[in-house]
Amino acid sequence: MLIVDKIKSLLKAEDGTILVFWGVSFAVLFGIIAMSFDVGRVSATRSELQSYADHVALAAAGELDGNADSITRAISAASTLISDTQTYGNGAKTLSGSTNYGLTFYASLPASDTASVAGGITTDPADAIYARVEVVPQTVDLTFSAAFSALTGNTGVNNNATAVAIAGFTQYACDITPLMFCIPDPSFSADDPDTVGDMILLRSGGSGAAWGPGDFGFLDPGGFKIDGSGPCSGLTGANLTKCLIGAENNITQCFAQRGVETEPGQKVGIENAAFNVRFDIYAASMSGKKVDADYQPAPNVIKGKVPLGGGSCIGNSDEASPDTVGLPQDDCFAAGTCSRIGDGNWSIGRANYVAMNYGGTDPHPAATTRYAYYKAEIDAAGGGFVSTDILNGRAETGRPMCSTNQSADPKRRVVIAAGIDCAANPINGHETNVPVQEFVELFITEPVGSDASSPPTFDFWVEVIGSAGGGGGSTGSSGIFHDVVQLYR
Repeated sequence: MLIVDKIKSLLKAEDGTILVFWGVSFAVLFGIIAMSFDVGRVSATRSELQSYADHVALAAAGELDGNADSITRAISAASTLISDTQTYGNGAKTLSGSTNYGLTFYASLPASDTASVAGGITTDPADAIYARVEVVPQTVDLTFSAAFSALTGNTGVNNNATAVAIAGFTQYACDITPLMFCIPDPSFSADDPDTVGDMILLRSGGSGAAWGPGDFGFLDPGGFKIDGSGPCSGLTGANLTKCLIGAENNITQCFAQRGVETEPGQKVGIENAAFNVRFDIYAASMSGKKVDADYQPAPNVIKGKVPLGGGSCIGNSDEASPDTVGLPQDDCFAAGTCSRIGDGNWSIGRANYVAMNYGGTDPHPAATTRYAYYKAEIDAAGGGFVSTDILNGRAETGRPMCSTNQSADPKRRVVIAAGIDCAANPINGHETNVPVQEFVELFITEPVGSDASSPPTFDFWVEVIGSAGGGGGSTGSSGIFHDVVQLYR
């Protein structure tokens, strides 16, 4: 009886009940904490891998400029420029090199982010716009959640981590002139110190025969987004091209551009007069622009030419100045030792320029290039904002004498031209989707000549100033061309 009473008392007792619930709760809480720790490690690994994938994709996409070596450069940039670390995954802790990812190139992406991208795969450098990176999966050890899963019989946390990223390259062109030219050779770089100051005789290329170094043409303005408030608004065809060549300020808005569409340099309706308004020459269809501020000449227009028969305006006729000369060509052109591409040596011509325009004493001995000399002349006369004579006691003052306006910008005599490797990308007139190796700043040293045929052949003497950017790759950009690399997925 006594034993029975004790059993009944024990069954009714509540002492220590909370300990049972605490023990169960502790086990559950410990499991949650353990799993949270492991889930955090997986999440951290995935974040590290995603960051790595993003940077690799951006590095690769930055080289996809459409040139023949763009994919090769993209593969190299992805492999050598980017390194990162992952903390918890298996294998190497440092992420660097192609063994850590797969790299695929695409010409297009579907509109939907959830659709398959397989249809846009390409191996053609001219078509490759996007780079897709998929990081090699990493396995994260799950010590705590593995034990918890074993005790409970649950599947546990997915401990595989990987990442995918897609980046693309877009070029934006702003306020440009519609010009292109065939570069001297594939290694040409406008920023090379040995190239800056070299002279090139650009001659307008026609249709049919393949173009070579020094041939130039136009870019099709049909794809340009014209500034609605600028001087070229509402124009089409040859009139639009002439405006884009001759007008100043607010010409085009920025627009996405990949590859250019070329047109012959011998183009009906285009005259050298469109270029020469920069020299205070208003001939042919530009004769009515001498009072138009949108077509104002440069602040320095020394050219060695004066109006035929006197007066202040050069129109359709001119003659050599009796006591001034324009900036000279490289000496090798006069010597006949170079044909279209100069070497930057103009010492003999410089001596003649100084003797004629300044009486023999060089006022700007530190100026090594013609563009530097041209700017030094402007600065010595008070800059582009004033009209103080550059030359004194000569038939030319150096300032505009015909136009009632004058640009304050020395770069009024500078054009931006798309430099194209015509050996790798044959040009013989109208071509589409032509990759640009580099956009080049060119200083026009003398008025553009024409043989007056129809369509005309132009002789266009220019000096290389440097790169305007926009050639793609990892070299950056300028205020005219912007290379934009961004993540798409």
